Amino acid sequence: MDLNFPLILVVLVFATGLVALADRLVLAPRRRLAVSQYRSRVDEPDTSTIDDLKREPVWVESSKSVFPVLLLVLVLRSFLYEPFQIPSGSMLPTLEVGDFILVNKHSYGLRLPVVGTKIFSVNDPQRGDVMVFKEPANPNINFIKRVIGLPGDTIRYMNKTLTVNGERVPESFVAERLDDYDPRFGGRPVYRIYDETIGGVTHEIRKDMMIPNRRAEGEWVVPEGKYFVMGDNRDRSNDSRFWGFVPDENVVGKAVYIWMHWPSWTDIPNFRNNGPVQ
Repeated sequence: MDLNFPLILVVLVFATGLVALADRLVLAPRRRLAVSQYRSRVDEPDTSTIDDLKREPVWVESSKSVFPVLLLVLVLRSFLYEPFQIPSGSMLPTLEVGDFILVNKHSYGLRLPVVGTKIFSVNDPQRGDVMVFKEPANPNINFIKRVIGLPGDTIRYMNKTLTVNGERVPESFVAERLDDYDPRFGGRPVYRIYDETIGGVTHEIRKDMMIPNRRAEGEWVVPEGKYFVMGDNRDRSNDSRFWGFVPDENVVGKAVYIWMHWPSWTDIPNFRNNGPVQ
């Protein structure tokens, strides 16, 4: 089962905040009253007894301690920046498996946590943006892809060639390389790196020359309020070519910076990929 961390965080903030408020309005006055009543009943009050009457219950003390921390985390990750880890190679060579990135949550406007309702609009996603969004089929899973088509655009992908509104997206050959061993091809498949420019953004894409493209070909018209996205690893990306468009309400934010690379728990974290996301 997929854990809905934003929902868990909101519930924890609400619960601990409610305890802190209840203590301030009800429980703390009761403790002070108990101390006052005790002092009035005895001639020489016992210090340890007074300390016991003043002492907060453990659950109250814990809630008051963690509430401001949880609230700060909620505000930061909901409205400012949220960290994500890249789980797959669909964005190679731009993003590698194990890259930790920061996602700007206010690039496209402020949204309420959990429900995702936009409460303040800033900018809309643009072609070339690397965008994090909730998978349309399962909103508990976050995807990251590049924005290719905006509402009203006509996208065509044939013979590993991308066109937007009838114009071929510029690309230039960079290098041809061998991939790791792949038993499907009985050896090391060949792939090519190209520089692609879309929306004024130049970035690298990858095309595997031994993978047929027929299953990913087609033409799509982007509906209003939705976006067409693709991975930079064009032949190994599960994207809009297969499951359709990203609704605006599923948008999470814009990937802006790689701050660490940590592919697995058995590896040592490093910072070789640090830098802005292109």
